[in-house]
Amino acid sequence: MSNILALDTSTDACSAALLLDGKLTQRFTIEPRRHTHLILPMVEELLAEAGVALKALDAIAFGRGPGSFAGIRIATGAAQGLALAADLPVVPVSTLEAMACAADEGAGDYLLTALDARMDEVYWCAWQRENGQLKRLVDEQVCAPSGVCLPESVANETFVALGSGWRYRDQMTSAVSDCIGQCSADVYPQAAIMARLAAAAVARGETIAPDEARPVYLRDQVAWKKKDQQ
Repeated sequence: MSNILALDTSTDACSAALLLDGKLTQRFTIEPRRHTHLILPMVEELLAEAGVALKALDAIAFGRGPGSFAGIRIATGAAQGLALAADLPVVPVSTLEAMACAADEGAGDYLLTALDARMDEVYWCAWQRENGQLKRLVDEQVCAPSGVCLPESVANETFVALGSGWRYRDQMTSAVSDCIGQCSADVYPQAAIMARLAAAAVARGETIAPDEARPVYLRDQVAWKKKDQQ
């Protein structure tokens, strides 16, 4: 198994995790607007406790988004800087996929992950679990809560809903709301889950150079429109 350092600052939660020789350790806290002060000390603590140098790892993973614009830039920048210093590849990990992986396997095979995107919108994606693997049923997207919709092929299935976007459940269509079984709005993306996803990606050869790492905003057109209007 690959040895991975993972970082996530995409939401109010801040976390770092170290997967080393199959053992996983994590630092996790919910402290909005303090991620720049927390993430690197977390990394230093994890490496010191494990007695391992950054250069001895196989890759650095990071939550590439969607999520807070500032937050995913922090994780991307930190991962790039650490990877460049240690000459390591990086692995971008979807925050929505990491949340889907947090669901207990016994909860169900259909999952809807959603994050509060502010501006009265949500980031969301639908997933199906098959043989222990997640399959994306729709593209990751951002829209008003009323715009969340399911593919017709799974419209009659019961879904597990995870993430802060489900605070807006009362604004979603009845077709979506009625298909929800379990709902956990307090689930955050976590670096520990991203480390395991990244280890699998490394095994498949799916790494990139640090300078190729990019945040995934999903709201690029809105961001550029605002910039043009300034």
